Amino acid sequence: MSLVPFPPWHLATAQQWLGQRERFAHAWLVHGAAGIGKLDFAAAAAASLLCESPQQGLACGQCAACTWVASGNHPDLRRIRPDAVADQEGQANAEASTEADDAPAGGSAKKTLSKEIRIDQIRALESWFNTATHRGGWRVALVYPAQALNVISANALLKVLEEPPPHTVFLLVADAPDRLLPTLVSRCRRLPLAMPDRQTALQWLQAQGVAQGEDWLAAAGGAPLAARRQAAQADSPVPGWLASLLKGLAEGASTDVGTLAETLEKMPAAEWLDALLRAFTDLNLAAHGAPVRYFPSLAQAAGAVAARAQPGRLAETARWLLRQRALAGHPLNGKLFAHSALQRVVLSCQA
Repeated sequence: MSLVPFPPWHLATAQQWLGQRERFAHAWLVHGAAGIGKLDFAAAAAASLLCESPQQGLACGQCAACTWVASGNHPDLRRIRPDAVADQEGQANAEASTEADDAPAGGSAKKTLSKEIRIDQIRALESWFNTATHRGGWRVALVYPAQALNVISANALLKVLEEPPPHTVFLLVADAPDRLLPTLVSRCRRLPLAMPDRQTALQWLQAQGVAQGEDWLAAAGGAPLAARRQAAQADSPVPGWLASLLKGLAEGASTDVGTLAETLEKMPAAEWLDALLRAFTDLNLAAHGAPVRYFPSLAQAAGAVAARAQPGRLAETARWLLRQRALAGHPLNGKLFAHSALQRVVLSCQA
């Protein structure tokens, strides 16, 4: 394994920030738009804080501490994240919760991985705090995504931060501080990370071997790591069903909502809702004569739809879709949910 590098667009920020260790706060909230590399930044920062021979404040990559971090075995580094996130990373927590803790031996109870950071994960840090740090250096707790803290675990962490253990730095990573417990945010110094400029992001995507970098970057709203992830998971920057829907609406053709709902039913609701929200952002921009943002290959179709539709209805449907996005993780009837959303979309795009 190798150390996670700082995203190049955040390197200058990292060097300036880590160059002030003598006045380093005990807790930092690293925040910014999704998909810009906040977690990579925080992981690289943790390695730099633990490094025994930092160079310009950054991890050297050669010392024993860097070797331990790279192998995931540094005794003074803890990652506090939901079991579901740990599983995605291929390092599932040993204490992962199950759907049926009292299932009979040899049973086939399916494990349900928690999407929240639980209070027992915070409590488990107590013994770690009470041991001396390795070679008298720093101890780093990486908490991500911080919005996965539930009310109970957030309050438990708040109590820790009110009387922080010595030689310990907490790095909390979040997309939006306003989704966190305000008292928890108040105990942290905030470190906002900026979105990279378009040219820097495109150069990085090209170096990562991502074809159609401009379209993928646009679809991800300018966030390069999100663009790389989407390019690895999908065949096209524009979902086929969305291209078909918008082009059909642009031509005034009737839309088979039922068939399309069957397609969306097989996808996570959050995925297709996010695509619709981006499409409606483009429609609202086109309605006011502005260039589209997310799907430039559909600019002509978006312009045709926006010219026919009423701007007020487009804006209202965008707000409605945003409210539905909050329901995406709830156990709903997927087909009915998709059917309802598509009907609303089609009606708002008609003259």
